[in-house]
Amino acid sequence: MATTVQSEVSTPSVQARTRRQLQLATRAWFAATTLGQLLFAAFIVLFYYTSVFSGNLAAWNTKPLITGYVAGDSAGNGQFAVHVLAAAAMTLAGLLQLVPPVRQHWPRLHRWSGRLFLILAMVLSLGGLWLVWVRGSYLTVTGALAISLDGLLILTFGAQAWVAARRRDFAAHRRWALRTFIAASGVWTMRIGYIAWGGLTGGAGIARGMSGPFDLFWGFATHLLPLAVLELYLRAERGGPLAQRAMAGGLWLISLLILGGSLGAWLAMWWPPIAA
Repeated sequence: MATTVQSEVSTPSVQARTRRQLQLATRAWFAATTLGQLLFAAFIVLFYYTSVFSGNLAAWNTKPLITGYVAGDSAGNGQFAVHVLAAAAMTLAGLLQLVPPVRQHWPRLHRWSGRLFLILAMVLSLGGLWLVWVRGSYLTVTGALAISLDGLLILTFGAQAWVAARRRDFAAHRRWALRTFIAASGVWTMRIGYIAWGGLTGGAGIARGMSGPFDLFWGFATHLLPLAVLELYLRAERGGPLAQRAMAGGLWLISLLILGGSLGAWLAMWWPPIAA
């Protein structure tokens, strides 16, 4: 009986402690993600905005791209320019959605930045599908299918988030908006994932033309793996102490990988950020 009473008394404190652990790990993930995506957005602004507005489109080809500037391809070059320029705005609008004070104290800013994020994410998805299947910007059919799946997921999740918001079902809206954010971050996730994997394994499974075992895996895992982690997180929020502690530990590890991959990507792929 004494053991039962002690357990009943301690349970609320245990639950509160594990909730705090999960909240702290979530903040670490958000901090690492914010830093990484801000670095990516800064690169886009400093490199692509500079090259586009100076007319130096050929500078795109100094960075690792499947298809950058192609002489005489006005439609393709124009679509690519719009794609990368809008990506920076989408990234910043998406990050703004994750800031709790914005949702709590500036609801109008949250709503309008959310609309901007969803619109840009869906427009960029359609543009990405055009770049892949019309311009032919892919190295392998498997890679093209992986990118196309990501685009279709963004369109599906974004539509669901929009509908849920219109219904004022904010719990469902949050889940669909988070899924949209994760899927829309696929281009960034792919790059930091390659850097993190290369640093940990020396590039095992990475082959020329993105045709190696890791290339084929990561093409799909770029968006499916983070989405799976998100689903585990959403369940852990409503779960018991064990699930929340496990999720907190996983988020700390993921945060370290994001941080290392983002800093590595800045140094290896995005530096110098100014178009020559």
